[in-house]
Amino acid sequence: MNEEERKTLDKEVRKLKRIASEWAGQLHDLVEDRLPAGYAEIPAMAQATFDACKAWGEANARLNAAQEN
Repeated sequence: MNEEERKTLDKEVRKLKRIASEWAGQLHDLVEDRLPAGYAEIPAMAQATFDACKAWGEANARLNAAQEN
C-alpha cells in the first residue's frame, strides 16, 4: 500500500470513528433521556451502533496492518 492509499484509509478510519461515536452518543441519549418509554428503539439503535463500531474496527485493523508493512 502506497502513502496515498494509507492517507485515504486513515481518513476513512477517522470518519468511521466519528460515525461510531455519534451512534454511541445517540444510544447514550436514549438510555439517559427516553427510557423506559423509548424501549422499543433499543434494538434498532443498538444494531446501528454495533454496525458502525464494527465498520470502524475493520477499517482500523486494515490501517494498522498497512502501517506495519
